[in-house]
Amino acid sequence: MSTLSPVLAPQISTIEGVNHGFFTRKGGVSKGLYSGLNARLGSNDNPVHITKNRALISNHLGVLPDQLATPYQIHSSNIVFAQSPWPAERPQADGIVTNRPNIAIGILTADCGPVLFVDEKAGVIGAAHAGWKGALNGVLENTIIEMEKLGGSRKNIIAVLGPSISQTNYEVGPDFPAPFLQHSAENKRHFTQSNNAGHFRFDLSGYIVSRLKNAGVNATSLNRCTYAEDENFYSYRRATHQGESQYGCQLSAIVFNA
Repeated sequence: MSTLSPVLAPQISTIEGVNHGFFTRKGGVSKGLYSGLNARLGSNDNPVHITKNRALISNHLGVLPDQLATPYQIHSSNIVFAQSPWPAERPQADGIVTNRPNIAIGILTADCGPVLFVDEKAGVIGAAHAGWKGALNGVLENTIIEMEKLGGSRKNIIAVLGPSISQTNYEVGPDFPAPFLQHSAENKRHFTQSNNAGHFRFDLSGYIVSRLKNAGVNATSLNRCTYAEDENFYSYRRATHQGESQYGCQLSAIVFNA
């Protein structure tokens, strides 16, 4: 029996034939700073451990290791279509869509927002890595558009935001709100003053969910904080505050099993 402990979205768990998980760091073989289920290919973790961790995730999802497709993430709004398993050179993107069974698509995060999408009627799924930059520049909306190209419909798409950094733990500098406020004055509601003069706390999760809802899909958040739950999740910001030179990433993935 698997020792992995993914967080599941109730809205997705009820869909027949769909397997998914916002995987935690529990159940993996990595050691030290990466202790747990580190799935980040670009980290300095032991490559053997990363490969083993990703195989554990694949097995949990009911697919072979080479059927787990994750992109080379660059904090962009680029979306790719996973028609088949990718070779060693992964496409540079921050969103993936597919309508092919038994291709698990996933993204890596360590504070940014992992969003999983599913349109049960169309048999289309998606996954997006929504950091502040990607979310601001349209990675969520672009994922939805690409799902529509495969036959999806906004009224049928369920989108769930998994574990990400909470507003309480996301302090930003004085210049940070400007591009958000330029995009829409309503984004002011996602910022509160911090205890440091001129600094703010940004509600990334609230911002992501609002973008998804404005795009016309059924969007919810699991409301889990990667920074606060150090025993469950990797966090880039927590690692930085603790003076650690490296950090791991958890993987969030979804698949239609044939």
